Amino acid sequence: MPEFSITTVARAEDIDRSAWAALTPAGHPFLNADFFAILERHHTAGPASGWQARHWLAQAADGTVLGLLPTYLKSNSHGDFVRDWSWAAAYAQLGKPYFPKLLSGLPHTPAAGPRLLVKAGALAEQVRDRLIETAKAAVGELQLSSWHVALPAPEDAAAFQAHGLLLSHDVQFHWRNRGYENFEHYLAAFPSEKRRKVKAERRRVAESGLSIEVRHGDEIDPAEWPRLYHLYASTFDKYGNHAAFSPACFADLGAALGRRMVLFIAREDGEAVALSLCFRSADTLYGRYWGSSGNYHSLHFELCFYQGIAYCLAHGLQTFEPGAGGEHKVARGFEPTVVSSCHWIEDPRMRQLIGQHLERQHHHVVAYADEAATHLPFRATP
Repeated sequence: MPEFSITTVARAEDIDRSAWAALTPAGHPFLNADFFAILERHHTAGPASGWQARHWLAQAADGTVLGLLPTYLKSNSHGDFVRDWSWAAAYAQLGKPYFPKLLSGLPHTPAAGPRLLVKAGALAEQVRDRLIETAKAAVGELQLSSWHVALPAPEDAAAFQAHGLLLSHDVQFHWRNRGYENFEHYLAAFPSEKRRKVKAERRRVAESGLSIEVRHGDEIDPAEWPRLYHLYASTFDKYGNHAAFSPACFADLGAALGRRMVLFIAREDGEAVALSLCFRSADTLYGRYWGSSGNYHSLHFELCFYQGIAYCLAHGLQTFEPGAGGEHKVARGFEPTVVSSCHWIEDPRMRQLIGQHLERQHHHVVAYADEAATHLPFRATP
């Protein structure tokens, strides 16, 4: 008899919460049963929006959970941050179906981290290998085009590469706490001209009459979420995009995650007029959503960057990841950081072509990150 078996689970909430918790870093806002289960329950990561859960679970003969690979069948590329739009177009030009595809990652969340959630022990390497090979085999069995692992941690990326997955690269901008005592100490690392610019932006907000408060998920009354949701959704409406979350989904996340959800709220005459919604782990703040009901000078920078940095310094967090994209973050001290995703392409010829493309792209990504780093505002390179 094999020492463990692998089965598929169609809903995150069907996986024992204590077993899930034993596989993940304590206090992580995304790698937990609540985050996945709530997004699936509210159809934020459900079939109607192109996400069909297909989580792989490795269990010993006595039922002990040894490993988990959260995965979805995807009928589109919305909210997965794989950056494969051109690949889908290439498949279409060749008359090949690209969707559905398989996706292992965090729904609507461009945060890197563990993707192979494996219990430490003598069987860990075997469990990891079997989970990877099971997912690869499923691509062929289900007649899919591909399997993608969005933003795995470096050690996981190395394991995926060892099993033949291709590696793609992208650039995010991360703030790092390099021993700063407070925000003024942080600004002291800037040359005077750039320091004055940041202070001027913060002063504009301070003198605007707006009040800014920091709240955690368990400090938000459920009745407040419709207004806060409206601010979040306004950003998507502005650009003609779909707001995946709902007020009820946010309310459930706030109640379940508690202090792992952080909100920076600007109020005018007591009413919320702008919002930056973040999440946190024990050492990292993750910026996710911004919304405003009006055009307030410098308020975006204050809520999305400066308040987050100040929060990190006050709470001893070492990293602030404010989300995907945004070269304007460099001028505020967010360093270009190369991140990766992994890809199994079932068709050998397409795998070769995409692999060649990714090799060329890697050089451009690294060059871009290096060039962006020359625009950091520090007096000396960190």
